[in-house]
Amino acid sequence: MEERFVAIREAMMPRDTNQFGSIFGGHILSLIDLAALQHARKISPLRYVTKVMREVNFIAPVYVGDLVSFLTSTIKIGRTSITVGIQVEALQGVETVEVVQVTSAEVVMVAVNEHGEPIPVFTTPPVL
Repeated sequence: MEERFVAIREAMMPRDTNQFGSIFGGHILSLIDLAALQHARKISPLRYVTKVMREVNFIAPVYVGDLVSFLTSTIKIGRTSITVGIQVEALQGVETVEVVQVTSAEVVMVAVNEHGEPIPVFTTPPVL
């Protein structure tokens, strides 16, 4: 199993809820995007843009007070891009606490220069 890193861990607040009391999916998507960016910058500290999010399936709802973790791993490093795997888990409950798998995603981050043009992730190949 590939090493995973906690890129973000955040308690969900009332400001991010929909009319049914669960957290907006769009809020979770924005945190997935931020987690992917943090992971890519950890590999190579450049400017990145999101190229694509793949396979985002919401499995379980997230509620106010849940502690949500965004765990990241490197799937692939290309010439100008880094593909990041994201697993989203929520610590739910008050008297009985359980970890619930919320969603997962694959995000492709592309390194860009100040003009928004793709640039190499590494000037020399990384030593792995």
